[in-house]
Amino acid sequence: MAQRGIREYHAKKMLARHLSKHLGKKDAYDGKIVIIDKDTDWNSLKSQNPWLTSGTLVAKPDQLFGKRGKHGLVLVNKGFEETKSWIMDRMGKDTKIGEINGILTHFIIEPFTKHDTEFYVAIKTHAEGDTIYFSTQGGINVEENWDKVIQIPVPILEGIAGANIEGLLPSSLGVNKKIIADYLKGLYEYFAALHFSYLEINPFALIGTEIIPLDMVAKVDDTAEFVCSELWGDDLEFPAAFGRTLSPEEDKVRELDSLSGASLKLTLLNPDGRIWNMVAGGGASVIYADTVCDLGYADELAFYGEYSGDPSTQLTYEYAKTVMDLMTRQPDPKGRAKTLIIGGGIANFTDVAKTFTGIIMALKDYAQKLKSVNARIFVRRGGPNYHEGLEKIKAAAEQLGLPIQVHGPEYHMTRVVSDALK
Repeated sequence: MAQRGIREYHAKKMLARHLSKHLGKKDAYDGKIVIIDKDTDWNSLKSQNPWLTSGTLVAKPDQLFGKRGKHGLVLVNKGFEETKSWIMDRMGKDTKIGEINGILTHFIIEPFTKHDTEFYVAIKTHAEGDTIYFSTQGGINVEENWDKVIQIPVPILEGIAGANIEGLLPSSLGVNKKIIADYLKGLYEYFAALHFSYLEINPFALIGTEIIPLDMVAKVDDTAEFVCSELWGDDLEFPAAFGRTLSPEEDKVRELDSLSGASLKLTLLNPDGRIWNMVAGGGASVIYADTVCDLGYADELAFYGEYSGDPSTQLTYEYAKTVMDLMTRQPDPKGRAKTLIIGGGIANFTDVAKTFTGIIMALKDYAQKLKSVNARIFVRRGGPNYHEGLEKIKAAAEQLGLPIQVHGPEYHMTRVVSDALK
């Protein structure tokens, strides 16, 4: 599972489309929210959303960072023109959030909701199951009041029906206890149905019997895209974290990842690095990267990524080409060899021969460039048809004149890293 953060705008639009079904009531949330970027046509925006001029508004950036209020980046209870001016004064500006500098590019506007009390709810997926977190002390100081947060475990087998939500909520809620309990139950059903891995509403307001989400943070399991693409909506995107711009190669791998039920990941760390770990499997990718760092070569690790979930030969080929293209763009300034580690654990269902066929295709395309950077190749893999895969990649590399060492599952994963770094 890969947890991918989404914009608050998309989280709330999804909530507006689907929450009513899970709460068993109409219009559970009206979804009055708009997103602004540098290309927004303000006149069209205003004409398509009359509510923008019928009351006061709230505005804030929508770029996957929190504590916007503490950083003075929330405008509250202002009219349309003042809100527009506030946003445009900040659009495209370099801004520091904690230790991270980035450019403000996206903002959201919503109606202002007058309220007295702020509540907190979050739902998180763990290895052992899901947990609902609730507090009557919501808002920007929820962390300082974490001792007041109630944890409600959701049993794996019984699901939300087995969770004692109303019984665990504080009696101080009085007549609102059942309203909030019903909301948390419906919110969890929505969370599970749309394959969220994390969902936080902090704060939400209770106006009469209506619950209004004021601020949301959401992450989805991107491996569920095939199941949930229609529920998520065609416009859902996975933006880069604030302060980070994706390279064209990272964008390409993200696109490849979205085309398949397999998992393809690539995050550039140091394009000039000498160590390129092309690893199959999320767990194995962590082990290989940690071993490189433990051996004192963290500064030489070029990227972090993985290919897993039985990708097709063609997808593996495209992924391997991307890695080898980045690796061979320029030789090491000191003339040192570059190292390609084609690693992995023992696959359960990934066909090693099939994926290695894709890697061999890329090796043939990039053989001369790999030689130009004095590349050395180290392979360690196990799983279905691994004997065939290892034999083929060894024969191909030797035919191409590329130095290679090949090992099966009898060879320890971390040992091949040590060999490669000697």
